[in-house]
Amino acid sequence: MLSNRLGVVLLTALPPAIWGTTYLVTTELLPPGRPLLAAVVRALPAGILLVAITRRLPQGIWWWRALVLGALNIGVFFALLFVGAYRLPGGVAATVGAIQPLLVALLSAGLLRERLTPRTLVAAVAGVAGVGLLVLRADARLDALGVAAALGGAAVMAAGVVLSKRWPSPAPLLATTGWQLVAGGLLLLPVALAVEGPPPATLTAANLAGYAYLTTIGAALAYALWFRGLRILSATKVTFLGLLSPVVATALGWAVLGQRLTAAQALGAVIVLGALVAAQLQPTRTRPLPEAAAPRVLIGKES
Repeated sequence: MLSNRLGVVLLTALPPAIWGTTYLVTTELLPPGRPLLAAVVRALPAGILLVAITRRLPQGIWWWRALVLGALNIGVFFALLFVGAYRLPGGVAATVGAIQPLLVALLSAGLLRERLTPRTLVAAVAGVAGVGLLVLRADARLDALGVAAALGGAAVMAAGVVLSKRWPSPAPLLATTGWQLVAGGLLLLPVALAVEGPPPATLTAANLAGYAYLTTIGAALAYALWFRGLRILSATKVTFLGLLSPVVATALGWAVLGQRLTAAQALGAVIVLGALVAAQLQPTRTRPLPEAAAPRVLIGKES
């Protein structure tokens, strides 16, 4: 059982590692100044592909649930991430976003009745501190709107993670993933057109390769593994794995782009890895529901 759980954790850690490659792919392969276009291309074709493969559409309440989850996990999250990235230095945006595990832990305590332990709180604070050491620069300037957008992005994705756990889907994993990617992509499309204008008239082979990677690996595969992990692990444990993204991005910047790696950054990476390992080792404890609030089993109906 322990080896099976370790396998689930490692597979769920793969999506944040993949998302950590996004900066490298964006800067080296994609047209400059088109982050929202990249988000649309990343989400919408991948969602359509998964829906086509599964041939499964939402039913009943899952039409609006898929829209809500797609907005929180993808559409609104990417839009706020875009605002934060443009108005803040990258290190500030990443450090503010690292508060997400703490937000998920707090929401899980209220909505999923998971116990909020001191170890979780310490690990969450350590994660923020570690990401700060990893990516934050001494000359970074703060912008109120940028900080608000980064906090909003962390909050909406935290809500999406917790609601994904609270609303278990009766449909296959790939179908549910596809619904959310389509919903998020459709929400982003008009925003991208309004902010960035129409797509470039011509794309290079490198551009096409970068977009193909983001669609197939960065979205279809990564989100399927991410939501699979959410079905098996607690929401708090899953979201701590998201701290891997800045670690991978920094490591690739050093290994591929020749960026300098300082002792403080190395220490930050160690702190981040220690925080997420501590979160995984802690057993999940769920408070029992009061008898009056216990869910009823409805035969033949979807609750």
